[in-house]
Amino acid sequence: MEALIMDILAKAAFAVYTVIVLGGAVFAVSSKSLVRALVGLVVSFFGVAGMYLLLNTPFLAFMQLLIYVGAVCVLVFFAVMLTRADTEGEEAAAPSGRRRLYALLAGLFPAAGLAAVLLKHPEAAKAVPVEVALPALGNGLLTQYSLGFELISLVLLVAMAGAVVLAWERKEKR
Repeated sequence: MEALIMDILAKAAFAVYTVIVLGGAVFAVSSKSLVRALVGLVVSFFGVAGMYLLLNTPFLAFMQLLIYVGAVCVLVFFAVMLTRADTEGEEAAAPSGRRRLYALLAGLFPAAGLAAVLLKHPEAAKAVPVEVALPALGNGLLTQYSLGFELISLVLLVAMAGAVVLAWERKEKR
């Protein structure tokens, strides 16, 4: 009986986090203001962190909050504020039917690819991943995968520098 209640609660929590992720994503995509779209993105990232908690991976949930909400979203927020501050009151053009079709196709393409892989290898989809201890994960990030780890920080640095350069050029033109 207790296992049934726990299963129902887990499914309910999954549904809540799914609604949070999808609601934030729809809000981000449909918002006319870039700042409001960023708020939708933050909400969606919080939902993903909740999904990680459901998977019993609190370290990944914390990293999701620390890296994506705490670093990436703040970086995007500063980039938006530096480059789009003078267009706050402008209305965005409504998307045409062709753009909506392209957006739908862009969303269905990765879903179809994932579905094809899952249908071709159903046993791999049900397999439980090997648990990696945190010291081994940290050691891997600082040894074997250190180049990828550093490249991510370089991409963030270049994005922020680009936003500053764009804002600087706009101020000089005025």
